[in-house]
Amino acid sequence: MTTPTVRTRVGIIGAGPAGLMLSHLLHLRGIESIVLESRSREDVEGTIRAGVLEQNTVDLMVDTGVGDRVKAEGLTHSGVEFRFAGQGRRIDFEGLTGRSVTVYPQHEVLTDLIARRLCDDGDVRFEVSDVAVHDHLSDNPTISFVGKDGVEEVIACELVAGCDGSRTGTRFLIPENTVRTDHFRQYPFAWFGILAEAPQTSEELIYAHHRRGFALCSTRTADVQRHYLQVDPEDGVDNWSDDRIWDELHARVDGDGAEVKEGKIFSKSILRFRSFVCEPMQQGRLFLAGDAAHTVPPTGAKGMNLAIADVYVLAKSMAAYFESKDDSQLAAYSSTVLPRVWRAQHFSYWMTSMLHTMPDATTFDVQRQIAELDTVTRSTAGRTLIAENYVGVAFG
Repeated sequence: MTTPTVRTRVGIIGAGPAGLMLSHLLHLRGIESIVLESRSREDVEGTIRAGVLEQNTVDLMVDTGVGDRVKAEGLTHSGVEFRFAGQGRRIDFEGLTGRSVTVYPQHEVLTDLIARRLCDDGDVRFEVSDVAVHDHLSDNPTISFVGKDGVEEVIACELVAGCDGSRTGTRFLIPENTVRTDHFRQYPFAWFGILAEAPQTSEELIYAHHRRGFALCSTRTADVQRHYLQVDPEDGVDNWSDDRIWDELHARVDGDGAEVKEGKIFSKSILRFRSFVCEPMQQGRLFLAGDAAHTVPPTGAKGMNLAIADVYVLAKSMAAYFESKDDSQLAAYSSTVLPRVWRAQHFSYWMTSMLHTMPDATTFDVQRQIAELDTVTRSTAGRTLIAENYVGVAFG
C-alpha cells in the first residue's frame, strides 16, 4: 500500500511556543505549514510552566492577533526586588528602560496560539509518533510519521523547522563535531517549586540570596502563587513537608518589610536546569528553534522569550526565501540569532551565579556575592544593566 503523502511549504516538528508561533507567523504571510506534536492537545495546554514575557514578546502577540488574553489577564510587572543581607533593593524596569515584563504562564500562551491556529484552519496534528526527517540536505526534504489513527503518512515540504524542545530528535540530524558543536553547563543545584492558594507575597517578583540557598517568590494570579527554593538536585519532593517549605521560605525571604504569605500548597516539583547552546542552529533545509537549540537556567526568565525571538527571525527569513527564492537570510539565520542567545546565556548565568549558594561555598564566597549584589543594585549603571537584559533587547 502506498504511504499517503501531503504537501506543504514548511514542516514543523513540535507544538511548543516556537513551533506554534512560527506556524502562526508564516500563516500571516500566506505560507502553509503543518505542525506535528507527540502529545495530546490536552497535555500541551495542561502542562503548567512559568512564564515571564518580555515586552517584545507581548508586543508581538498583540500585533499578530494572539494577545487579547495576555493583555486582559497578564500581570504587568514594572520591576523586581533583589533581597540579600536582610535588605531589599528594587530594580525599576520602567524608570530605567521605559519597558516592563508580563507574568503570563507558558501554557496560556500555548492555549492562545493553538486556538488561533485552529481558528485559522491551521494544520496542527497532535498525538503523532515515529516522526523522522529525511533528506534535509536536499531541496526536497520529507517527514514521515504515524498519525493519531495509526496510519503512516509522509509530509513533502521545502523547509523543516525543528521545534521539538530540549528532548529534541531533530538536533541530532546535524552531525556532532564535524558540523555541530554543543556547549553545555550543568548546575549543582535545583529548584523546588510549589504552587499555593495564597495571597501575593509581593506585587513584583522577589529574588532572594541567602546563605542557605536562593529563593524566588512569584505569582500566577491574585490567589495562586509560585515559589521556589534552591535545593540539592538529588533531593526529593517527599522530603519536604508543607511546614518545612514555609519555614524555609520565611528564613530566606522575610525581613525589611517582606513576609511570605502562606496558604494551601497544591503542587510540588523539582526542576533541574542547565545551560546549553547548539551551533550552528541549521543545516541544509533544517532549522532549529527554541529549546531544541538552546536552554537557559530559569533565573533570567529567558527560555520562552528566546524561542519567540528565534522564530520571529526564522519566519521573516523563510518568507524572503519563498517570495524571491533568495536564501541569503536563511543562510544567515544562525549568525543572526546566536548573538542574542549568547547574551541571554550570559545574563542567565550571571543571575544564577550571583544569587545561588554553591554547595561548597565558604563564608568568603557568600560575602563576595553580597558585595556583588550591593555593588550592582546600588549603582544606576548596574541596575540599568539588569533591567535592560531582563525586559529584553529588540528582536533581530
